[in-house]
Amino acid sequence: MLYIALGLTVLLALIASGIAPYDRVTWLLEIAPVLIAAPLLVLSYRRFPLTRLLYMVIAAHALVLILGGAFTFARVPPGFWVQEWLELSRNPYDKLGHFIQGVTPALLAREILLRRGFLRRGNMLGFLSICIALAFSAFYELIEWWVALIAGQGAEEFLGTQGDPWDTQSDMLMALLGALVPVICLTRLQNRQIERLVRPGTAG
Repeated sequence: MLYIALGLTVLLALIASGIAPYDRVTWLLEIAPVLIAAPLLVLSYRRFPLTRLLYMVIAAHALVLILGGAFTFARVPPGFWVQEWLELSRNPYDKLGHFIQGVTPALLAREILLRRGFLRRGNMLGFLSICIALAFSAFYELIEWWVALIAGQGAEEFLGTQGDPWDTQSDMLMALLGALVPVICLTRLQNRQIERLVRPGTAG
């Protein structure tokens, strides 16, 4: 029931965001990961269901992307509220996007490495999960660069740098912080949920 509710929430948000987005091309670019991940999650559910924690994190990640796609990350209204409240020089919503961009891959990598028996619980599992999350973040920055090269000035809304020359570096820092949080704070919860999924005698 929870998974159906999460799926419907993401689907409705996706439909609503596509009615009149700020920029149609930017919307498509931002929601592309959702369109790729959704069918993969549905197809893999019976053979390799993920933990509840991970499904909830993925749904939250999807909603962050969908909202950013509807307004562009530089124009999301709640971001302006935080900007005014904290007296920031830019809308910080895109940093939330890069933070959760670290959370999701770290948890996913940890779960796959553990359940497939590639690694046991311990420091190396956490370290490599963080490394994978950082690699994912770096690859996404490369995608942004390629889009910028192809689209030229038209990629400005997708990049969302807001005039910050260190935007790429701060994006990757936020992804690192995002990867650290679940590896430090959520491993016990993830382990318990993995134990419920995996039969005795198998990896995890």
